This record gives sequence, structure tokens and C-alpha cells, in this order.
Amino acid sequence: MAKVRSVQEAVKYIKSGSTLMVGGFGGIGNPPTLIKTILERDINELTLICNDAGFPHIGIGQLVTEGRAAKLVASHIGSNPNAGKFMHEEKLDIEFSPQGTLVERIRAGGVGLGGILTDIGVDGLVAEGKETVVVEGKTFLIEKPLTADVSIVYAKKADEFGNLIFDKSARNTNPLVAMAGKITIAEADEIVPVGELDPEEVVTPGAFVDIVVKSEGVNWTWAWE
Repeated sequence: MAKVRSVQEAVKYIKSGSTLMVGGFGGIGNPPTLIKTILERDINELTLICNDAGFPHIGIGQLVTEGRAAKLVASHIGSNPNAGKFMHEEKLDIEFSPQGTLVERIRAGGVGLGGILTDIGVDGLVAEGKETVVVEGKTFLIEKPLTADVSIVYAKKADEFGNLIFDKSARNTNPLVAMAGKITIAEADEIVPVGELDPEEVVTPGAFVDIVVKSEGVNWTWAWE
């Protein structure tokens, strides 16, 4: 069954108070048209799960800057001063997770694992309030899996059934994020009929994708420009 919908129809699944997981890294791989449409709507109090806080006016960083997030789960926020400002003003709750741990938690959520074991941060602040387990004499943190009400990802090309191909480094966290949402919306630069994608190039199978929308393209100026 074809999964192509309008952006306006797709964004109806994202409501105030939702947990929203977003693919991308520093804006690269963030879905621009979906983010723009969220900003155009009265959607607030989001829990955002993403690699980072983006830049103030790039990618997911726009949602942070506009105060649309109540909580952010990310590996770092240094590229977006607004995230740090809101954190210190107690307007934004931030849960830091080391980058490798973060993506493994997302993967665990996507494949239905009860958590992962890692020794990263076992003696640091990241360990506060977390359970530990000893395996063969070594202590590990138990990191809980991450899932979301809605996951949004950005693909170079999709077919009508939701099979996805990503563009170079924009692949980053997108394939894992696509697995971890109760509903996954894929924004694609190009949508083609079923059968036109080379099966060997497909990264995310359509089984993980519920909705496909046509992208209007990146609508921000990159920080290095």
C-alpha cells in the first residue's frame, strides 16, 4: 500500500507533549520541511531525542530556539547557545547521553531490547541514578532504550512503500531513528514508484516507515557559509 501523504497530513501525528525523535547530525540529515511545518503549528512541550541541539537557526535547533521543547535527550548542545541558556534558566530539561551510547539506546529501542550495557561514564556524572551490573568482574551501566511517539527522518530517495536511500553523511543516525518510532515519517527529496530503487542500495526497508512526504529542500543557510 502506498504511503505517500502530504506534509500537512503527516504532521497531524505530532502533537504538543509528544516525544519526537529526529534523525541528523548538526542539521545534516534533519528533515527540513517537516521541521518547518511543525514550527508553523502550535506544537509545544515536545520531548526531543536527537544527536545534538543543532545550530540556533539550522535543523532541529530551530525547535529549541523557538522554545518548543520541554526536554532534550542529546549527546551535546554546544553548537546551539540557546539550549544552554534555556537549560540554565530551567526552561529546558536536558538529558545528556554519550554519542555512542545514545545511538545504541535508539537502536535498542528500535529492535525491542530491554537496554544496553556500557562502561562509558560508569565512574562519572552520567552514572547518577542508573543501575549497574557486574559481568565477568567488570562493572557496566544499564542504559535504557529510547523510543518515540513519532520519528522523523530525511532521505535522498524513497519509493511509495517507504523504502529509503540516504545521501552520504546524511545517513548518520537516520536509519536507527527510523526504527524507533511508533510512527515513522520519512521526508524524501525524490519519491519514485515501487520497483525503481535498486534493492542493494536500500538502507531502511519500508517496513519501518509509515508515511512518506515530499521534501521542499533545505531551507536554512549552513553555519560554514
